Amino acid sequence: MRIAVLSGAGISAESGVPTFRDDRNGFWSKYDPYELSSTDGWKNNPERVWAWYLWRHHLVLDVEPNDGHRAIAHWQDIAEVTVITQNVDNLHERAGSSDVQHLHGSLFEFRCDTCERHFGDPMPDMPEPLHEVAPPRCGCGGLIRPGIVWFGESLPDGPWNAAVDAVQRADLMVVVGTSSVVYPAAGLPDLALSRGIPVIEVNPLATPLSESATAVVRESAGVALPTLLQRLAAAGSPSEERARKSN
Repeated sequence: MRIAVLSGAGISAESGVPTFRDDRNGFWSKYDPYELSSTDGWKNNPERVWAWYLWRHHLVLDVEPNDGHRAIAHWQDIAEVTVITQNVDNLHERAGSSDVQHLHGSLFEFRCDTCERHFGDPMPDMPEPLHEVAPPRCGCGGLIRPGIVWFGESLPDGPWNAAVDAVQRADLMVVVGTSSVVYPAAGLPDLALSRGIPVIEVNPLATPLSESATAVVRESAGVALPTLLQRLAAAGSPSEERARKSN
């Protein structure tokens, strides 16, 4: 059995992964997210953008995978599982998933903004946020940048092609914790459905995918995923599970 999992911010939020909007102390709240997450922002003020991503890198180190992440990793015991994630944390890997495709990059990957060389040196600890930090320099003279897909950039070909291939070969697709509005990732469930592959949406809230999904489970990832495969098997089919959850 082959399972393709598309995960979004909802699954990481259950672990307490902070977002820009979770800036409780207001340190970064005065900045436009575009200013900190775009090619223009990097060009205009790389020190500020680097400080923002170092801070996020530090915060993610303090959170742990939740039951949803661990359940997906455990599915590898009975199936071939490809995780396609829009998240930039490494919680799927830390939970034990071995095939993880990061569509939007990772807070734990860094490269030169000029020659594209991978930068593997450990990042400095950043227990307190700073407004500006000078990024390291590559041997070619370029600046080391986070391996994140910013506004104005295309998705990386490798992860995207691997994601499309995994969806096309899947026997089942599970979409968890994503708003289903960010393309091109949001088009992957439609690709699965067009090929007759059942798509299970796991999300406490309705999304644009809800009406077309084969089955909908209105629970959080941590609640739904540990028993999802067993419940689907007991229901007999994804369609029966959807009917059961709707009652």
